[in-house]
Amino acid sequence: MTVTHRTQSTRRRARPGTAGTGQTGDSATRDRAATSHVDPTAPEPRRPDGAWRDGDPVGRRQFAHVGDIELERGGVLPDVRIAYETWGRLNEAGDNVILVEHALTGDSHVIGEAGDGHASPGWWNALIGPDGPVDPERWFVIASNVLGGCQGSTGPASPAPDGRPWGSRFPYVTVRDQVAVERRLLDGLGIRRLAAVVGGSMGGMRAVEWAATHPDDVDRCIVLASTAYATADQIAWCQPQLLAIRNDPDFAGGDYYEGHTRPDTGLGLARRIAHITYRTETELGTRFGREPQLGEDPLRAGDRGRFAVESYLDHHAGKLARRFDANSYVVLTEAMNSHDVGRDRGGLEAALERVRAECTIVSVDTDRLYPPRLSDELHAALPGSRRAHITSEFGHDGFLIEEDQVGRIVRDALERPRD
Repeated sequence: MTVTHRTQSTRRRARPGTAGTGQTGDSATRDRAATSHVDPTAPEPRRPDGAWRDGDPVGRRQFAHVGDIELERGGVLPDVRIAYETWGRLNEAGDNVILVEHALTGDSHVIGEAGDGHASPGWWNALIGPDGPVDPERWFVIASNVLGGCQGSTGPASPAPDGRPWGSRFPYVTVRDQVAVERRLLDGLGIRRLAAVVGGSMGGMRAVEWAATHPDDVDRCIVLASTAYATADQIAWCQPQLLAIRNDPDFAGGDYYEGHTRPDTGLGLARRIAHITYRTETELGTRFGREPQLGEDPLRAGDRGRFAVESYLDHHAGKLARRFDANSYVVLTEAMNSHDVGRDRGGLEAALERVRAECTIVSVDTDRLYPPRLSDELHAALPGSRRAHITSEFGHDGFLIEEDQVGRIVRDALERPRD
């Protein structure tokens, strides 16, 4: 495995189909003519996606090339690269490693500010820090951008062997494929054993898969607001999100990278649908009720205004479109749909009875997407498991919002001696 240390470069590579790509003949002439009167001080045209690219500032990212990956559904994904971040130091015994797994639209930037190559601030800022639940003075923490993501790891926006973005050609990947890549990353870093793997939502799926696939390599497994398998209800909620993206004309079947438009409408609709499932009816009613957005009137004739809750959803849609790639949203959503720890292992109970990690299974009491009964089922099937609960008005997102409760649960799980 090749590890590439971060560098601070702001130069971007020439985009396919633009001047400077080595074109000859009429097409190159047209490009030169089209750009000859461009104001050099004008802002760069926006990209057709929100993905990180080679040549962008790398921020805290480090990179590892983990080689070719054989996929669960068949085929090989060549020359996979993983972006990751670390905090703390690996101790001499190599037994202080914690792997943090991000959710659907997260990445390796668990803590820290936005900027310097990171489009958004850390998504779990209260987790890691001096005297925090995960203290880097004691623990060596690793978080990677998942396979199929868009923040430095190999995904649909990455160049395929022919130099063009993978786009629609990017293969279907499963949660098991993603864990296989993470195992390869850790092997390359000389890490064989995890003191703990911690993840919520989609990250919790990978945490469960780690404990089942590598039972001898995981001491503790902390799963928040997640499940042992994707349910019919979860898959059903995902379908309109996938259709919203795929039916956006700017999606172009997944091959929009070489153009100058991007499927913001479809990605925004997908985000709106998902975000409703992440929160609760009570919270939305309390926060917004039937109030109009400030300065707008939903009942006005002509171009009607919006209710406040509509403006709230619009805000989250636009926010995601600026920092995320629609193809990655599709690939990762389908990976979540693939999740079933019991597949080809004799069922749920047979798969989980092999787990040797001390598990802590956490649910949010108001989570309507990953209801507590799924955590109850997971807890009951594990040989060594403790159950914990988060009380929140925020639903599924409570595993991110309720920092004090999450911090206590994680700290207790890490401090508790193994049986």
